Amino acid sequence: KASDPTMTGKTQTSNVTNKNDPKSINSRVFIGNLNTAIVKKGDIEAIFAKYGKIVGCSVHKGYAFVQYMSERHARAAVAGENARIIAGQPL
Repeated sequence: KASDPTMTGKTQTSNVTNKNDPKSINSRVFIGNLNTAIVKKGDIEAIFAKYGKIVGCSVHKGYAFVQYMSERHARAAVAGENARIIAGQPL
């Protein structure tokens, strides 16, 4: 039985954030200086989801990428979250 993922409150995002087509690159946000010992993928998605639909999120040691549907959402996220303190470190 299929269910609508928007009804469960948990969205499923891809781990893919490395597509090289220009549209994907322009709608991707790099998040640096991230305390990945504390901050997990779900935390990042929760913080950045308010800016638009996230289609991918990948977390690496010390940094992450968030892939949005549109460049407009990516720009809004950068403007809204740059220098925000998360887990004691400014992004």
